[in-house]
Amino acid sequence: MPQKTLITLFSGAGGMDLGFKKAGFDILWACDFNKDAVNTYRKNIGDHIDLVDIKTVDSKDIPGTPKEVDVIIGGFPCQGFSVANNNRSMKDERNFLYLEMLRIINDKQPKFFVAENVKGLISMAGGKVIEMIIEDFKKIGYKVEYKLLNAADYGVPQARERVIIIGNRIGAENIFPEPTHADLSKTTDLFSFEKELLPHITVEEAIGYLADVEIQNGKTSEYVLVNGEKIYNHIASTTVHDTFFGRKYEVDQAEICDYLKYWRSKSGWSTKRIDEHFGYRHTAGHWFRKDNKSGSIPKPSDWWELKRLLGFDDKYDEVVTTFVEKEIKFEQSLRITNWDRPSDTITATSPEIHVNRQRRLSARECAILQSFPNDFIFTGSLNSMYRQIGNAVPVLLAEKIATKIVEQIETVELVTV
Repeated sequence: MPQKTLITLFSGAGGMDLGFKKAGFDILWACDFNKDAVNTYRKNIGDHIDLVDIKTVDSKDIPGTPKEVDVIIGGFPCQGFSVANNNRSMKDERNFLYLEMLRIINDKQPKFFVAENVKGLISMAGGKVIEMIIEDFKKIGYKVEYKLLNAADYGVPQARERVIIIGNRIGAENIFPEPTHADLSKTTDLFSFEKELLPHITVEEAIGYLADVEIQNGKTSEYVLVNGEKIYNHIASTTVHDTFFGRKYEVDQAEICDYLKYWRSKSGWSTKRIDEHFGYRHTAGHWFRKDNKSGSIPKPSDWWELKRLLGFDDKYDEVVTTFVEKEIKFEQSLRITNWDRPSDTITATSPEIHVNRQRRLSARECAILQSFPNDFIFTGSLNSMYRQIGNAVPVLLAEKIATKIVEQIETVELVTV
């Protein structure tokens, strides 16, 4: 059978695209309007993506005739639909971006389409929104079904429920992939055991090997070697210390600065040389800057190494390096990730706090929990990476959906030959 062809809309960094590519699809064209996401896509998947607003795209300018396009996929923007948006309504124009997908599908007439969205889509307006979407696709000639899938049930180490809408116009069945995993510790469903389902993959199983690997924040190296493998994007927000796991004693940054400057001068080490020793870009300069807005105090591991280099005394060792757990308010922003089950849903905003309580999950750890491979490198700022990863469809789930679609297309093609 010839390789199946694909057009993707609202592609983002390419989680869904990569899953379909792994299932054997040739991607003819993709698009997104986020510059960082498009750069990430080009770096990892290919140059066939355009940085463009879908509303401005003429279907005639998209590669592939109706006979040449097998599948169109897209996760149309979900902000307007999300249960996290208390102001969601039918008046939010983002709720109607699926109409752009509908337009292009109607023009290109692919054999199948797959649309992905948040769980809240099902209940919005008492179910009327999902009914409207299904009817719109039926009107242009598609047999349509939708299902709520949990990525954890398909081998993804993350409890992520998403609505998957599948439609076809070739008389095939819309078959969703069968679960391969389950929470066997709690289920009493004999079906799970009869099907020999595997246990859900836990956070520890997925990212535990990175728990003690120092994050790359500010480092000149783009990756860290772990067991001989290059690990990219292992950077993370550390804005949990003062609120949550912080120094036991009050520390005067200006006082520490004077102290470190004295010992640096005495040792003969330059700031540049210290940066180079630690592998930082511009971090060391902040240790010797008496400015509470831009100056900083070394973290404990850096303090001990700095002491070895500069030879300073024990005067501030205890106050700088003693950290204690402080009172925690279990708000969304201060939630600790679980370790012994799949992670909660990876979001497009600040991720959960790592179980070591010293940082949030790194961009790479979030990517692993979204089943991206370690050689998939994200571009842009840390916040942009978090956003790209959180908005993606888990690669493994997309691959399993794509595999079922290939099977259905080939079954129909064999019958019609």
